Amino acid sequence: MSVTVPSAVPSSDLADTVLERLVVSYPEAADPERSVQMKAYMKDIAPFLGLTSPTRRDLSRAVLAGTPRPDEKDCKAIALRCWALPEREYAYFAVDYLRRHVKRCSSAFLPVARHLVTTRPWWDTVDALASHVVGGLVEADPELRTVMDEWIEDDDLWVARTALLHQLRYKSATDTERLFAYCVRQSGHPDFFIRKAIGWCLREYAKTDPEAVRAFVERERGRLAPLSVREALKNL
Repeated sequence: MSVTVPSAVPSSDLADTVLERLVVSYPEAADPERSVQMKAYMKDIAPFLGLTSPTRRDLSRAVLAGTPRPDEKDCKAIALRCWALPEREYAYFAVDYLRRHVKRCSSAFLPVARHLVTTRPWWDTVDALASHVVGGLVEADPELRTVMDEWIEDDDLWVARTALLHQLRYKSATDTERLFAYCVRQSGHPDFFIRKAIGWCLREYAKTDPEAVRAFVERERGRLAPLSVREALKNL
């Protein structure tokens, strides 16, 4: 199954309402001093308004009060419009919104998710998109597993990390063969974020089947980075 670049932002009355409220509500609570600290902590990936997570969630609830449930077009419009705004908190709003409404989206939403993963990527948005949005889409449409087989081979480390982490919440429904194959495929990757992701997805699956993870790590220890091994076995 091929994945194409998402088309232009669709028209959406719901997105109009949400964004009109959001761009007023969030800046009113901005904390300039905290924004500098947050930007530095996130390696200058984007400017910040300086909203704490509890404040942002309270504001988001007020923004969404009285709004109807979205359809897929609304989700796409809200996500893309939030992603186009400079401050990172708007992306966090979009991620939270998609997590809440991923079941309203079909497999056709996957290109949008990829666009979000690859646009100003960092772990703060990519990991939630991987485990809650992409993972939810693949869980609902198993045919998308072949797309994950393509993503794990991608030169973009954030796309590959998404493939590694998309089953993070699957527990007993995990496709173990794919999980282990993906870890082997990227075991030699030089980047910290891939090596960490390998360990993380193995550690999470170990909560479901510790013996399978222990056996896999012992079998592939020569290929896995020490970081991946430490993370995988941390709770075993």
